[in-house]
Amino acid sequence: MNDMNDTDNMNRMADGGAAGNMHEDAREPGIENGPVSDGYRSGFVAVVGRPNVGKSTLINALVGAQIAIASSRPETTRKAIRGIVTTGNAQLVLVDTPGIHRPRTLLGQRLNDVVDESLNDVDEVAFLLPADQEIGPGDRRILSRLRSEFSRKDKVTGRFVWRVPLIAVVTKIDELSRKELMDKLVEINAFADFADVVPVSALKRDNVTEVQQVLIDHCPQGPQMYPDDQVTEENPEDTIAELVRGAFLEELDDELPHSLAVVVDGIDRPGESDNPATEDGKAHVTVSIYVERDSQKPIIIGRHAEHLVAVKKRLRTAVNRIVGQKSKLDLHVKVAKGWQSDPKQLQRLGF
Repeated sequence: MNDMNDTDNMNRMADGGAAGNMHEDAREPGIENGPVSDGYRSGFVAVVGRPNVGKSTLINALVGAQIAIASSRPETTRKAIRGIVTTGNAQLVLVDTPGIHRPRTLLGQRLNDVVDESLNDVDEVAFLLPADQEIGPGDRRILSRLRSEFSRKDKVTGRFVWRVPLIAVVTKIDELSRKELMDKLVEINAFADFADVVPVSALKRDNVTEVQQVLIDHCPQGPQMYPDDQVTEENPEDTIAELVRGAFLEELDDELPHSLAVVVDGIDRPGESDNPATEDGKAHVTVSIYVERDSQKPIIIGRHAEHLVAVKKRLRTAVNRIVGQKSKLDLHVKVAKGWQSDPKQLQRLGF
């Protein structure tokens, strides 16, 4: 955003438009596959921010499918999940990162390490800042980290010169009035040398298309990397495991132990497995749900296994779609004591 004092620019932003210079050549038609053509753009976009700023919600909205867990609980995202957005002239690979925070456990440190790995070789960074919260120490810590990774300070001007575009995505704008939003945009624009600032409410699907276009405009020219219909890099086992964990987040809310981990042990298909359970003609998906203490097992299971039943019912259609046939979830709750701080158990659980 080049001049936040410009009234027209401010009004356009408050109405839901992006700020800053837009690259018109990004709107030229490209070739769906094959070599690089004029106008076709592609690249990897790291989506970063504090916990609970709406990273997963935005990625799901841009992709048009639920590929990442969206929840108000901190540290919901535990892996770098890649969502793929394909249009007629571009392809974005959105890397959903865990919220950057001060780690309290070895798991927390591993989540921060995931962020570091996700920042390698990205083409641009989308820094999410919630409109309904003040810029705080966590945001400044993230900005410092991004500057050390992607910028250098100009000795003459004192400004930071970025190696990749840094885009401010102002989330949760539905929480503010027009005047409050305009003030927030001014504040965020002054926070860093952003290449663009764009407001959005992913939950209300307000201005999602504009966010997509801004990200495309800042991508380099490049070829299409994935098929048109692919929306994620995750394998079926990881996708199902995340869906199960997300379903328990919704089912139990505040009761859910934060130490919950989910692993899909296997998918047995009829005719492809010795598992006698598949004689019913369904694929059987065996899932282990880990907690840290024995006392947490009844919370997950529920009275008369009501929580397990509810999660199975909630996920029936989604799991069938992922597996490609009628399926049955076999859920098993287990205890892995202190796994969040145990290196061997963290590795076994995929962290």
